[in-house]
Amino acid sequence: MPTGITTIELSDRERREITGYAADCARRTLPIFEKERPADTRPRDAIDAAHAFADGGRRTAALRQSAWAAYRAAQESVSPAAADAARAASHAAAAAYLHPRASAHQVKHLLGAAAHAARAEELVSEEDRSVIGATLEWARRHAPPAVTALLGRLPAAPAGGGRVGELVRTLDAALRRG
Repeated sequence: MPTGITTIELSDRERREITGYAADCARRTLPIFEKERPADTRPRDAIDAAHAFADGGRRTAALRQSAWAAYRAAQESVSPAAADAARAASHAAAAAYLHPRASAHQVKHLLGAAAHAARAEELVSEEDRSVIGATLEWARRHAPPAVTALLGRLPAAPAGGGRVGELVRTLDAALRRG
């Protein structure tokens, strides 16, 4: 495993698989956001744009803008659960722009949609640990080969990041174990 920031292989096929996975993770929590803000389509648009890329579309300025728009929707959300659901959507669209760098920071980008979606579900469940366990298990089981292959080329997830960072590290460890 790399110890410094070095360039790694990251194919378009892998980037598409990873983006599709991130979009699937985020889509699970879209109802949490839409319950609070039913007229705000920014997270849904970001997830749809991520799926379009995963299905063979191009990386465009509109895709990147949809990630930023979902991020702004998160900032405007009242409930923390809705904010995390919107952040999951933002991470899904941003996954198309993963960098081919072997840095721990990239793990946060790789697993950010899953971690924010898990946090949104945890908050809705009033922090019921059985819900978070089931959510992370779903994310582990649905991770495509590209996710685990890329994790194998990256250092472990970094410390910090509050509860979402903890969820990233938990999922990272589970995926590396297989």
